[in-house]
Amino acid sequence: MIPALLVIAVIPFGPEVNGIKLVIADLNVGILWVFAIASLGVYGIVIAGWASNSKYPFLGGIRSSAQMISYEISMGLSVIPVIMHLGGFTTNGLSLSELIRFQVENAWLIVYPWMWLPFLVYLISAFAETNRLPFDLPESETELVAGYHTEYSSMKFALFFLAEYSNMVTQSALMVTMFFGGWSFPGVPSATTSIGWGFVAVGIFLAKVVAFLFLYIWVRWTLPRFPYDQLMHLGWKVLLPLALANILIVAGALAAWD
Repeated sequence: MIPALLVIAVIPFGPEVNGIKLVIADLNVGILWVFAIASLGVYGIVIAGWASNSKYPFLGGIRSSAQMISYEISMGLSVIPVIMHLGGFTTNGLSLSELIRFQVENAWLIVYPWMWLPFLVYLISAFAETNRLPFDLPESETELVAGYHTEYSSMKFALFFLAEYSNMVTQSALMVTMFFGGWSFPGVPSATTSIGWGFVAVGIFLAKVVAFLFLYIWVRWTLPRFPYDQLMHLGWKVLLPLALANILIVAGALAAWD
């Protein structure tokens, strides 16, 4: 839960109002911070599964660690085209605030045709990173009872679920920030002295996040769970080559754009 909440600290959720940036910590290396902190979340799952002294939670922890490692690579590679695109037009390609400012002045990154594939790779990887269907193999009820939290109840069980849903909110906010312009919307000023406009921008940001949360729930209701071999096949033999190829595609597109 703590890594998910720490990631939220660097996500801008509104414009600059009266000289105050609506972000808890405006880091110049925001994207690196996101991946450095988000990768720590798996430790809690693995330690919880091992400490239960039971085979089902242990298997759930092992599955989670393998799944996180497999899909974190694709997720990281899918962000490189975003950094490349931003770095070609701004002085700091790692700042989330700069990323939103670029999208305010130009267009949302999802509008560019070479950004669709990185977005889809990131979206699928985000589902795997948050252990949501169809990638909830670490807590597969039909195989592992409840996975890594089988032996936990009461507040400990609640904290596991709070961490999962916090990760969903965090990943949704990151997708909104990187590909859908964050709080930006046509007609909303990028810097303002009006508190009213600030509330409007924050509302737009939250509406976009809620739309992605709806997508999470919709997919959970719609798709069946993957077998574990298909999960690994998708991560290593489909998403990873796609993410690598897309870096070359975006590099060529940016060179042609220049």
